[in-house]
Amino acid sequence: MFVAFIGIHIPLIGILFFVLYFDTSISPASVLVFSLIMTLLATAITLLVLKNLIEPIAKASKSLDDYRNNRRLSVLPTEYSDEAGLLMCNIQESIYEAESYINEKQDLIYMLSHDLKNFAGNPQGLANLIISENPSDSVKHLASLICESTNLQFRYIDNFIKLLNEQDQIVKMNQELKTIVFPNILPFINEQVEQRLIDKNIKLTLSLELSEAKLRIEEGLLVQVLVNLISNAIKFSYFDSEIKVRIYFEDEELIITVTDKGIGFDKHQIDELFKKFTTMSRLGTAKESSTGIGLYLCKKIIERNRGILSATSEGKNKGAEFKIVFEL
Repeated sequence: MFVAFIGIHIPLIGILFFVLYFDTSISPASVLVFSLIMTLLATAITLLVLKNLIEPIAKASKSLDDYRNNRRLSVLPTEYSDEAGLLMCNIQESIYEAESYINEKQDLIYMLSHDLKNFAGNPQGLANLIISENPSDSVKHLASLICESTNLQFRYIDNFIKLLNEQDQIVKMNQELKTIVFPNILPFINEQVEQRLIDKNIKLTLSLELSEAKLRIEEGLLVQVLVNLISNAIKFSYFDSEIKVRIYFEDEELIITVTDKGIGFDKHQIDELFKKFTTMSRLGTAKESSTGIGLYLCKKIIERNRGILSATSEGKNKGAEFKIVFEL
């Protein structure tokens, strides 16, 4: 405020001195020119001083943005005692505390997951031992149920660990523009979904209307998302049906759609689709199981790379379409 106050009054002070102490007669034009010069000079000095005063705040803001968007740790100066220095010090401490909390939380979850596996393994081992002793049918059935239950627990623990790993990769992604050559990634996608397509005799139709695009997403992550969306479409498609993948450019946007003719879903279920461990997790048309985190991770990956993932369906047994949109 002090700098702004001085900057505003410099032209006025200059004009007063010019009028009072200039020896010769002063014309209106000379006063006007002098006023303009003093105003420009005062503006330049004020902006320069304000820029230097705001620089610590800008550094603190950039450091916070780097951590939030890329989880990149910055080192801010913490030796200053003014308001800006205290702000940088507090931001620096908060970033390191948050990073420490995240690391401790992940270590604790990994440890708990490992211990839970051990606890679930004990009853499964006993159940398998019972089955190996050729018990009665009723006892064998109960032992089999125990095995199925523990296998389900193992699967959820593995999926939970996978979720943590994927989230950790997402927050560390680089946001620079990269050229994605679509004809180069299609073979990798085909390779990963080919057997599932054969198992259900489903035809995959790829419509590629552009060869490349500059995106902020890593090529491997885009392949992972597309494989997940196509696998999801296969899971909920009927035998002898078709899945269409279209990659095209429209209104300065890159759009990728994955469309199937499967079981679909109701409109009120759309938000539930992308939730973590969603209650909408269903068996596929061939009784395929679902982890409940695939679409959640896809949405997180796309949003982290400045895109949008959405889903639409006209209702049950009317198929579904998943759409990815990147602004170019």
